[in-house]
Amino acid sequence: MTAPGKASEDKTLSFGFREVPEAQKQELVNEVFAKVARQYDEMNDLMSGGLHRLWKDDFAAALKPPKGKGAFHVLDVAGGTGDIAFRILERGGPGTRVSMADISPQMLMEGRRRAWAENRPLNRLDFTVANAEALPFADNRFDAYTIAFGIRNVAHIEVALRDAYRVLKPGGRFMCLEFSQLAIPGLDRLYDAYSFTVIPAVGRAVTGDGGPYRYLVESIRKFPNQETFRDMIARAGFARTGYRNLSGGVVAMHWGWKI
Repeated sequence: MTAPGKASEDKTLSFGFREVPEAQKQELVNEVFAKVARQYDEMNDLMSGGLHRLWKDDFAAALKPPKGKGAFHVLDVAGGTGDIAFRILERGGPGTRVSMADISPQMLMEGRRRAWAENRPLNRLDFTVANAEALPFADNRFDAYTIAFGIRNVAHIEVALRDAYRVLKPGGRFMCLEFSQLAIPGLDRLYDAYSFTVIPAVGRAVTGDGGPYRYLVESIRKFPNQETFRDMIARAGFARTGYRNLSGGVVAMHWGWKI
């Protein structure tokens, strides 16, 4: 029997469309984001036609950070280049603070660089290299937990959801933005054709390596559909769970509350 928190030598997990030893998945994911960190935002624009900006705006608006001076502490996991954290700070009041956590030091470094370059309020931001499955934060600490386009890259999603529940205060809100499954019949073939041909080709042209982007596309197809993921959030202990499709289900926003 494998000890809790220790990867099995025999168990495999999906890395895109291929199976890899459990102990290797996180390392392989880390390598992907180390390669794409500097071009990550540029590639998001190219791959989504700029739609990712609208999705993230919608996500931050749905969080509704308070406008006043009262403390509101958000943990943004897989915070990467700061796209979500910066939007939350823009919408929240002076009492809003965001802790960015990411397992990739390179992605977090890019977020810190952007924060400096864009003159973000660094006194309301902090940066921690951390694994979503074992966050280095106390129980019942945060008012909200956000994760955008990151949870499908976690080795054990159920473990990450349980840790999200742990670090939230009672009454705290979990919010996730992630690629999902199209809710419009007939568009799936066109979407697949675009995803598996255009996106890796663009990635190769911009970064010199299409491999990481093929993995990112494959990981979307392996991620649970909207209903299944909502059930996973509920099993982690969250109440009042739900979701809303964006762009016909290309992306879905999920949520739940710790009560």
